[in-house]
Amino acid sequence: MLFVAFTFILSSCKKIDDCTRHFKNDPIPQLSRICFGSCSSQNKAQPILNTIVDKKPDLFIYAGDNMYADTDDMKAMEAEYYKLCKKDEFQRLISNVKTIATWDDHDYGANDSGKHYSKKAESKLKFLNFWGEFNNLERAIHEGIYTSYYWGDSIHRVQVILLDCRTFRDDLVTDANGNYTQNQDPNVTMLGSEQWKWLKTELTVPSKIRIIVSSTQFARSHDGYEAWDNFPHEQEKMIQTIKDAHANGVVFISGDVHLGELSKINPAGLYPIYDLTSSGLTQLEGVDIPNVNRVGDVELDYNFGMIDIDWQDPNNVLLNMKIGLLQGTEKLKYSIPLNDLQF
Repeated sequence: MLFVAFTFILSSCKKIDDCTRHFKNDPIPQLSRICFGSCSSQNKAQPILNTIVDKKPDLFIYAGDNMYADTDDMKAMEAEYYKLCKKDEFQRLISNVKTIATWDDHDYGANDSGKHYSKKAESKLKFLNFWGEFNNLERAIHEGIYTSYYWGDSIHRVQVILLDCRTFRDDLVTDANGNYTQNQDPNVTMLGSEQWKWLKTELTVPSKIRIIVSSTQFARSHDGYEAWDNFPHEQEKMIQTIKDAHANGVVFISGDVHLGELSKINPAGLYPIYDLTSSGLTQLEGVDIPNVNRVGDVELDYNFGMIDIDWQDPNNVLLNMKIGLLQGTEKLKYSIPLNDLQF
């Protein structure tokens, strides 16, 4: 069965455009600077990618809505990927910085969609092909696109967990005004049973820092938009999973909402959980969405996220959270001691 699945995936990869072969795959001995972003239209110029390259990160993470397809026509989706691929700014990024990705709704295939999107299997193949992931057998053979990466030796180990918040997610519930509201049904899911099992195991793998990439925000307060808070039982399950694994050093990064901010929650029996959000690379609303869990100021301009890891003092490792702007300016600048993210 695995052979058949793998053969099918490989056969679909033979038509990968040459431009996607330029992904940088050099080893990363130690992660010290991570940049990430979301919400980038393939139909717009993306000069902010040049700014990101100039920051010289070790890793760049696309956190979702990496292009806007919104289609169940796979030829049309491939054409939209091709538009992004041919951009000089994108080529400069992927040839200079190790780049990985997960998806959100618009590159998954339909706005605000979940498990009922009819082309999710076909869309996955397009995703794996475009991001040069066809050799990632583990990611290829299971349903959905969740996966993880590790960089650094045992003293500097950073685990990056890419969640899939679309393939398995149950439907959202709306209130009388058409806003998304909390679904209190304990049987609904965000990640699905198999992804939850996988995540529980991943969180037991020894690592100093664990960066969980969620395309939708994990720690912001309820606001009627898409977020983990629409599935409160699943949000609590994530907190309990971290507790059960006794996983130190967890932080979240997210996108989706067309603004940049840092959110913080303080779950009982757990260290503070931070969620650094960056959105968008090309998409903006220019409107603040109130968030009682916000730390510091909101950023409404084009932005990308940055985490600078200061390894200089092994007894006082620092995670410096920042929001970068198109002009290269760094905002927010919130420092989190790794010692504060321990049981």
